[in-house]
Amino acid sequence: MDMELIPAPVSVGDQGRCGFLMDRATTITGQDGTESTERWLRSTLGAAFGLSLPPGADGKDNTILLRIDPALEPEGYRLSTGTGQSVVITGGSPAGVFWGAQTLRQLLGPEAFRRAPVSDGAPARVPFADIEDRPRFSWRGMMLDVSRHFLPKDDVLRYLDLLAAHKLNVFHFHLTDDQGWRVEIKRYPKLTEVGSWRSRTKHGHRASELWDETPYGGHYTQDDIREIVAYAAERHIRVVPEIDIPGHSQAAISAYPELGNTDVIDTTTLSVWDTWGVSPNVLAPTDNTLRFFEGVFEELLDLFPAANSPFIHIGGDECLKDQWKESPTAQARIRELGLADEDELQSWFIRHFDRWLTARGRRLIGWDEILEGGLPDGAAVSSWRGYAGGIAAAEAGHDVVMCPEQQVYLDHRQDGGPDEPMPIGYVRTLEDVFRFDPVPPGLTEEAAGHILGTQANVWTEVMQNRSRVDYQVFPRLVAFAEVAWSALPAPADRDFADFERRMTAHYARLDALGVEYRPPGGPLPWQRRPGVLGRPIEGAPPNV
Repeated sequence: MDMELIPAPVSVGDQGRCGFLMDRATTITGQDGTESTERWLRSTLGAAFGLSLPPGADGKDNTILLRIDPALEPEGYRLSTGTGQSVVITGGSPAGVFWGAQTLRQLLGPEAFRRAPVSDGAPARVPFADIEDRPRFSWRGMMLDVSRHFLPKDDVLRYLDLLAAHKLNVFHFHLTDDQGWRVEIKRYPKLTEVGSWRSRTKHGHRASELWDETPYGGHYTQDDIREIVAYAAERHIRVVPEIDIPGHSQAAISAYPELGNTDVIDTTTLSVWDTWGVSPNVLAPTDNTLRFFEGVFEELLDLFPAANSPFIHIGGDECLKDQWKESPTAQARIRELGLADEDELQSWFIRHFDRWLTARGRRLIGWDEILEGGLPDGAAVSSWRGYAGGIAAAEAGHDVVMCPEQQVYLDHRQDGGPDEPMPIGYVRTLEDVFRFDPVPPGLTEEAAGHILGTQANVWTEVMQNRSRVDYQVFPRLVAFAEVAWSALPAPADRDFADFERRMTAHYARLDALGVEYRPPGGPLPWQRRPGVLGRPIEGAPPNV
């Protein structure tokens, strides 16, 4: 029997005809350390099949046995149905047990992905299985931008479930930008009272003449954030919050004008930005700004505990320095610190928060622009402008997450045809993502060891709601998950035909989950957005 598993496991042993029947007498037996997976299995499979799955006893038949063997890699697992009398999932850690449980869910068929039974009560069959598996990378992530378009809390929780179903273990939570501040900071209430709302929104690419004149916004309360973090932790997903500084900060400046370069422009006239692109309004390099964001990060560290969020993302990308060049205050600071230029001034800003976070047991990570002007020793880099920044960082001894826009920006269009909704960026098909390799050729073994892993990035300028996010993300996130988890051959040697074959079964799982993915044949009529300008560049090659 072909198991059609995604991501592909390391090995699948000989497969027999029989297997394990999960019925009303089936129990779950969890050893110490497996409690979160036991809860998840009982609630998920119990709801899908209408079973109670009560606690069982070790050594008994007709049970799903969960156990930990530290001899395995931490996120590795073994899954076996043995003689068909039980299912045994052994993980190298609690996370490994959980990933094995996700494989069990796939083995049970699409019905296991539903919230209530759809069959007549017949037992659910697990095929005979002897699977050994482990991930290629420890960082397997997706970044979700909720600043440009806000996703309510329940939609975020749903995406955590979708990440878990594909064995992705990092959720990069992009919480602030020019177009909206999305997290409650109690000592600075205007960040959400003012900074989370814009008066209108550009519809389509920034060159579009269309506007949605409805006021737009939203934010997460601190209890919402705590719930999201706890929900992620139950699914062995680490959350990386991002507070974007010193650029992409117009929403914060609109709430607290003293944060901006007041000696260059009248910052009291600024509002939350209503269009897309790179705003020239950046933070002033003053002591007041440093103290303000120390206060922000103090509350943030409380919301995102170190056990689940060892990394804090500070952005650092696309910081236009024109205002600093014109600002007497910024120029005085450059002279005072003995810096060479505005790039080094940004580096000073980044270094300050690197020291501040390090002193509190956290690690700073930022987009690859933080390399400009010099990078603190312990900082990590999200390489988005291609491989080059990541290569430079890894060769300099910095840890790197590879997320080049040319390969894994899932807001970019999936096809060059005219029916794609609000098409922007490069054409990146399902096969393109499947052939992405996070480790560029030519790296030394030492530098390659600094590649923590990879993530797909989802920027939401042209994604107004959950349906649009689903369309852009799926099915490409499935191919990305296989790249991040599985030990695949070189990109040119990968068997895309086999992946497509396995995707046939996986589409049924996505259907059961209610994912509004892009069908293989192209967008459905209601998924198109005719007449809304995207960003195919006139006269450029088709995939620019």
